[in-house]
Amino acid sequence: MTNMIRAAAAQLSPDLVNPGGTVTKVLGAIAEAGEKGVDLIVFPETFVPWYPYFSFIYPPVSTGKDHVRLYDNAVVVPGPVTDAVGAAARSHGIVVVLGVNERDHGSLYNTQIIFDADGTLKLARRKITPTFHERMIWGQGDGSGLKVVDTRVGRVGALACWEHYNPLARYALMAQHEEIHVAQFPGSLVGPIFAEQIEVTIRHHALESGCFVVNATGWLTPQQKTAIAADPKLHKAISGGSFTAIISPEGSHVVPPLTEGEGLLIAELDMGLITKRKRMMDSVGHYARPELLRLLLDDRPAPAMQVLPFGSTQDELASRAGREAEHRTVDQRVAVERSPAD
Repeated sequence: MTNMIRAAAAQLSPDLVNPGGTVTKVLGAIAEAGEKGVDLIVFPETFVPWYPYFSFIYPPVSTGKDHVRLYDNAVVVPGPVTDAVGAAARSHGIVVVLGVNERDHGSLYNTQIIFDADGTLKLARRKITPTFHERMIWGQGDGSGLKVVDTRVGRVGALACWEHYNPLARYALMAQHEEIHVAQFPGSLVGPIFAEQIEVTIRHHALESGCFVVNATGWLTPQQKTAIAADPKLHKAISGGSFTAIISPEGSHVVPPLTEGEGLLIAELDMGLITKRKRMMDSVGHYARPELLRLLLDDRPAPAMQVLPFGSTQDELASRAGREAEHRTVDQRVAVERSPAD
């Protein structure tokens, strides 16, 4: 890993009419970033095919048609969309983080996908708790997605939107020593107060984790707001709230944020600043007190069906699961020492 990383956060509008058009915009932004020497590019929350803005302004009883359309155009992981984005990442040598509506048979999920610069799909994680109106749209993820992955630009972790208000979820990534944290928000939602909250949230995480934060939010044009809601009185609810930014481990903006319109926000990340910050305060190292406070994470996948080993009883399985959970600490530093007699 080099000491300087060139990162980009994309603030873009989805194609609300043609879902293939949104994918085309993603591939175009990756190509543009490649021409500009970018090493990492981040896209907004559930950007493909689009964030379900309709669910925020209309009651569930009237959103059936839009919800079904989202199903019809959602992304299968892996599938044609991930193949295309992975190929673009490989072609341009860029680490790509993309937010998608993932379809898994009869359910949708808010999913963050990390592709390494060679096109490898390193992680596809699902938002663990959809917020408020989102619970009518997406299912819940599990602890298996709370992972930091090694990439060409360093150790990358990701959370979506208000997952950042779950301090234990953030700590799970901090304890895995993330160097670049990827944040994704929908943008064009709630108004200026949402943008202000985003800034507070990502700057605090950068300081607490001692890492860089690359945050991407979406953007809606006036025409798109009208297409979503014909009543202008509803446009306030789907306006503002865009705050695409890149934050240093010292909690400061590396470059001024992007709050209006479309564009690529690009910044040079001096990875040496991570050590500079952690020398003073390492929340999961010399500043931690694990004998007083520590996190227990169950990072096992939680499938709807589990096939029991032949001959196993429920009590045996429950006992084994309890022992595994007790000894699984998030930073994976538990070691079993054997004596010579063993």
